[in-house]
Amino acid sequence: MSYDLMVFEPDAVPASHAEFLDWYAGQTKWGEDHSYDDPALSSANLRAWFEDMVEIFPPMNGTFAKERTAEGEASSSDYAIGADFIYVSFAWSEEEAAYMTVARLAEKHRLGLFNASSSGEEVWFPMEGRMMLAHDKSPPTLVGRIKDLLNMRE
Repeated sequence: MSYDLMVFEPDAVPASHAEFLDWYAGQTKWGEDHSYDDPALSSANLRAWFEDMVEIFPPMNGTFAKERTAEGEASSSDYAIGADFIYVSFAWSEEEAAYMTVARLAEKHRLGLFNASSSGEEVWFPMEGRMMLAHDKSPPTLVGRIKDLLNMRE
């Protein structure tokens, strides 16, 4: 198993969580009529994000792959590039570094982020120059329960 994250063009996805998951399921059937290793197929923001990412987490395969050493094996990643998204698989040992890097660069390049490996199904969108949590199915926290009680949820 791998630790999987997806960045996406925010305007390309539905707003509701259920519709987002349907969109995600359709994208991960890999039905687009192209190979999934060419960033030229994506938007300028996705290409810029990819260029930054491969400096930190080089691809295991494809044109952008670098020769791996035993030390670099864990930091290698597998990228699947679609027209409106880039899906990345990491080693679980890289979970924290991968999440922080992907999120920071998604914010920089104004992309959305989906934590495909999370039981909470977190979906983040760029808003006002920051990443904002749009959907999260994690068990509610105390703060979340208080907001629910006070009808403060958006």
